[in-house]
Amino acid sequence: MRTAEVIGALCLATDLGMGLPFEHGLQSTVFAMRLADSLGVDAETATQIYYGCLLFYVGCTVDAETSSELFDDGVLLTHFNPVMFATPTQTLGGIIRALAASGRTPPGKVLRVATTLPKALSGHRRHITALCEVAQMLSQRLGTPQDVSDLFVHFTERWDGKGQPGELREQQIPLPWRVIDVARDAALQRMIGGVEYAARVVEERAGGAFDPVIAHLLARHAGDILTFDDEQSAWDEVLAAEPAPRLMLRNDAIDRALATMGDFADLLSKYLVGHSAGVAQLADAAAEHCGFQAAEVTAIRRAAFVHDLGRVGVSARIWQKASALTPDEWEQVRLHAYHTERVLSRSPFLTRLAPIATFHHERLDGTGYHRGVAASSLSPAACLLAAADAYHTKTEPRPHREALSPLQAADLLGREARAGRLDANCVAAVLEAAGQPPPRLARPAGLTEREAEVMGLLARGLQTKQIARALGISIKTADRHVQNAYAKIGVSTRAAATVFAMQHGLAAWGELPMAGSAARS
Repeated sequence: MRTAEVIGALCLATDLGMGLPFEHGLQSTVFAMRLADSLGVDAETATQIYYGCLLFYVGCTVDAETSSELFDDGVLLTHFNPVMFATPTQTLGGIIRALAASGRTPPGKVLRVATTLPKALSGHRRHITALCEVAQMLSQRLGTPQDVSDLFVHFTERWDGKGQPGELREQQIPLPWRVIDVARDAALQRMIGGVEYAARVVEERAGGAFDPVIAHLLARHAGDILTFDDEQSAWDEVLAAEPAPRLMLRNDAIDRALATMGDFADLLSKYLVGHSAGVAQLADAAAEHCGFQAAEVTAIRRAAFVHDLGRVGVSARIWQKASALTPDEWEQVRLHAYHTERVLSRSPFLTRLAPIATFHHERLDGTGYHRGVAASSLSPAACLLAAADAYHTKTEPRPHREALSPLQAADLLGREARAGRLDANCVAAVLEAAGQPPPRLARPAGLTEREAEVMGLLARGLQTKQIARALGISIKTADRHVQNAYAKIGVSTRAAATVFAMQHGLAAWGELPMAGSAARS
């Protein structure tokens, strides 16, 4: 797959993490590449500008917990980001206003600033260092050239030398980063006040935060550089703007890139660290136990890496909350799977993972989220990921509870399977992969284990003789199981039996044959 697809999708996730409009980062990159073209930069510089701009906020989940303690949701975007490239005094004023926003009265605002500003300022340098280091590490794993990763060392340097850590100034700052800073700020100011406003703000910052040549160039040609139809997606234009040669990911490099996306999301909270990778490892092993084909195992593993990417669209304060969630907070949590779907849906490659990745909180009885669909709408791969995620989550600590032991988690998963919420076969495979004993499952309507197997094969369209062949039993025995099962569930037709099998998670899968497969074998 194209590297730009992964990084473009991750750029969408950073929009969610920053509270920016969806595709803001993509538009910023379009502007950056137009600016690069106007400057006549060489191919190597253009490549650095392209990937660096897409990854501009890739460190945004760093210290999200601390930030959520200091600032109310959305106040940084309102008060700090617009002045991030202004004078140091104006930037400080933005931080003060953001801190004061949580105070309900004028005295409360003053008290809030007095008590929290020292902490905010003392932690700022540490935060910047962490942001730069993490951005470097993540960008390297995404398959970008080393010189792209190296750019993040200069994330908060300024043309006038008054940035952080203040070691570079003017031409010492790499040209790609000077272009990216101007393009990113121009995109934000355009969002606030339009093209002319953005041009005026950028020009005012020439010689301060910005290279004056680049700032003046954008201001003079803002009508061309910053023009964009906001009703259209920027995805296609961003992919088309990728400098040649286009970077590609193959085999293990794809897994590393997707695992990096999962790690980006898991940085949101200490309670989530390692979650996506752990689920991927468990789901991969369980899929093999189930007999999935190699391509399906790969798809399940890759979907698991990115299944929680949409978490970054929910405030870290909610993920950190130890008490019961309010209805509004719970609604935000329910939507994180939807956010994952929106991030993945732009990329043709990642779109194929979405039907697995974004159904991990759905349940067979329709009580899951965010769609609330039932068994008939869930693929075997999605059911497996749901079981793997449920087990792994229970073995991790959360703000409201301690981590459960593997045995306790296995017991709870067994209860979910018996209640008809998780697929019994998937639960058994996950527990086997986790080294836990499979649960004792009572099949619905008093079906025996063999009758449940027969119903699953019947639901997949197999005739009685094919069922007999698949299970290694006689045709007469297979027919007896079919008739017994029909009597127990109170149906007389294959169609009704199929609906029952889907409702209760009995549909067989994996290496078992599909109808008609015998003729091709």
